[in-house]
Amino acid sequence: MNRPRPCWAPIGIRPEVACQLVREYIYLYGAVCPKAGTCVFLVMPAPDTECFQIFLETVAKKYSRDLILLVVDGAGNHHSDELEIPANIILQPLPPYAPELNPQETLWDEIRKKLFKNYALKSMNHVYDKLEETALYIQRNPKIVKSITLPLYRQVILIWKWYEMHRYCAPTWATPATGRYGISSLAPLDQSGLALVSA
Repeated sequence: MNRPRPCWAPIGIRPEVACQLVREYIYLYGAVCPKAGTCVFLVMPAPDTECFQIFLETVAKKYSRDLILLVVDGAGNHHSDELEIPANIILQPLPPYAPELNPQETLWDEIRKKLFKNYALKSMNHVYDKLEETALYIQRNPKIVKSITLPLYRQVILIWKWYEMHRYCAPTWATPATGRYGISSLAPLDQSGLALVSA
């Protein structure tokens, strides 16, 4: 999360910024609804199935009245056989090598660029505190979340609509299996009033 980033400085002065080379990690799990600007974040100790299960249960409980389409990438903990998916969550895997289709990725970039820019924290407790502070800031600012994630969400929906219009005259590479793993199932679920969230 902490890489030196460009910053302004007076002419002739080379700025000094803090940088850390620590090999300890904690993880910020997150899901976002681009249309509403709502988020769920959870700071966890590992990127494993057990932590992802806790995250899914947290999301399911917070949005217990909604059916949630959760867009996930190819991480192993998102597809584990040991995972018990709550009844109100549907996991939608992204196509391989296409993280740019996930609105949550634009939010991660924003957190790295703006909220963790040129930070060197003294301990893992400070990192944990900074992550919690960041998560609260994002959760309390739905307008910021919408401005960051909604443009990508709209592009994905446009791609889906184009696909729907052209799928009957599609070239041979656009098989039904492509639609299964692609974005084609997002819009029908979204149009029926379901919460669309991405992790």
